[in-house]
Amino acid sequence: MKALTWQGPDDVRVLEVPDPTIQQPTDAIVRMTSTAICGSDLHLYEVLGPFLDKGDILGHEPMGVVEEVGSETGDLKVGDRVVIPFNISCGHCWMCRRGLFAQCETTQNRDQGCGASLFGYTKLYGQVPGGQAEYLRVPQAQFGPIKVPEGPPDERFLYLSDVLPTAWQAVVFADIPAGGSVAVFGLGPIGQMCARIAKHLGFRVIAVDSVPERIAMAQRHGIEVVNDTDGDVTRAIRDRTDGRGTDSAIDAVGMEAHGSPVPQAIQKVASKLPDAISAPLMSVAGVDRTAALVGCVDAVRRAGTVSLSGVYGGMADPLPMLTMFDKGIRLAMGQAHVKQWVPEILPLLTDEDPLGVHDLETHALPLDEAPHGYEIFQKKQDGAIKVVLKP
Repeated sequence: MKALTWQGPDDVRVLEVPDPTIQQPTDAIVRMTSTAICGSDLHLYEVLGPFLDKGDILGHEPMGVVEEVGSETGDLKVGDRVVIPFNISCGHCWMCRRGLFAQCETTQNRDQGCGASLFGYTKLYGQVPGGQAEYLRVPQAQFGPIKVPEGPPDERFLYLSDVLPTAWQAVVFADIPAGGSVAVFGLGPIGQMCARIAKHLGFRVIAVDSVPERIAMAQRHGIEVVNDTDGDVTRAIRDRTDGRGTDSAIDAVGMEAHGSPVPQAIQKVASKLPDAISAPLMSVAGVDRTAALVGCVDAVRRAGTVSLSGVYGGMADPLPMLTMFDKGIRLAMGQAHVKQWVPEILPLLTDEDPLGVHDLETHALPLDEAPHGYEIFQKKQDGAIKVVLKP
């Protein structure tokens, strides 16, 4: 089959690789019909190379049709149309019984000190081949796959794999009070959906970004936007909220944040060192660009909540602890527990489309053009906000 493989920093290629096979009774093989490029894939593309091997298959936002099932996959059957959550969870362990699927103890990577395994996401999370390919082996298929109806186009359901549950959890974790407000930093795919979900739930949303296409997309959905190139973002947000700041803030950026040139340079240097040096360095050092997180801390009101959905990779990143303590800020964060939120999201994926899922995809490309998709997404070229691959 063809698959998008990691070959080195800023180097991904579509190559012929062996077809996946059933390895465990709980496995299924799914033929991909759509698979998206995620913002966190750019972390692999740019800086997390020390935790990858040449030839690793990327991608964790897949959907398709079941082609083969193991002997213990429950009611999953050949021909089912399914979305695959990005985290791999069993559904029955201590964590899963509590809805904490991102911490599944069956697939937890204890040797790395990390949570549940993820598709296409480094040695830290199981090094499981990802979904930017023609076929995908799905472990724990007795629980993970989300069955969706035939008929509507893939883009109606694809974002159940990651974007929608991640954004929904970010809004829930933000703990916005009734009638309250939230600042959303970053208007990539997650930020767009955080803003739309919060607005749908009746909250005031003030989003922050500088990319014209992202700002325009948010404004099409009635989102109030502050352009962070126009001056002091914190002051602008406080001016709109009686001088206090918003009740909550969501960091939908993570370590992609601009405005932190020194950590950005360190990331680039570290990613190009030999793995034996760079992996330990990145495991203990503060190498993240934390501009978005610091922006959230500044913009949120005293005794407010900051919800963190952007991915960070450093173990010793500096945070403004004095400010955070003095303001009495609460933090909530973590990988999305995808299947916990699906029952609330799925009923919204209707013809009325209140979350505007039809309006997120900006580029649909064949799998062979995946390297181009990564490049334009990373460089924010050609208006790329969400790139979907069609194997």
